[in-house]
Amino acid sequence: MLILTAIHPHLEILYQDSGLIAINKPHGLLVHKSAIAADTNLFAVQLLRDQLGMKVYPVHRLDRKTSGILLFALNEELNSLMQQQFMNGLVSKRYHAIVRGYTPDKMEIDYALKRDDGVLQDAFTSFVTLQKNEVPFAIGKHETSRYSFVELTPTTGRMHQLRKHMAHIFHPIIGDRPHGCNKQNKYFTNKLDMSTMLLHASELSFVHPLSDLKIKIKAGFQPEFSRMIQTLGFRPIP
Repeated sequence: MLILTAIHPHLEILYQDSGLIAINKPHGLLVHKSAIAADTNLFAVQLLRDQLGMKVYPVHRLDRKTSGILLFALNEELNSLMQQQFMNGLVSKRYHAIVRGYTPDKMEIDYALKRDDGVLQDAFTSFVTLQKNEVPFAIGKHETSRYSFVELTPTTGRMHQLRKHMAHIFHPIIGDRPHGCNKQNKYFTNKLDMSTMLLHASELSFVHPLSDLKIKIKAGFQPEFSRMIQTLGFRPIP
């Protein structure tokens, strides 16, 4: 698996045809330039453009600290068609995360979220718990800490939806700021040298706008996520 380096990043390509391309975005890589992130000059759009030698159009977004599948169009027509699919809920997305505490075996979260302008939007997420484990991390008043490895399926695509939904049910994603647990995040940063968020976009499925073929793209975990899976005593998943 190819990983991001500070000198010459090279993006792992998961899928490519004449109109679409998907990469496995590393943790910490912005999708495009942002006024709120003046600390970097590396962006997925720029890097992929330079890697391919052609213009690319991101058809959706991933948070900076979220790794996994990021889909681009190679022309404006497909960009528009794919954005419509995302907006109309026609794209199936699956994520993996490591969260604080023992989550229910499965759960549906139907909890509306506010946009930055105050508008309330419906938001729905379901998840299943793959594994649970208790490890000897003394955080706060407890001598051990419990974690769950979950698979999340959002059916809406609101800003920070998974992060906010998991925080809402008191099982925040490890490494999430500002929605997560400060004590957990501080421990993982200082004791485990982890600087990311344990949320990964694992699978993306859609019908190709031009061929009408069902496309399913999968992304393996980035090295930092894999290291945390091992550190927390979870079994690797296929």
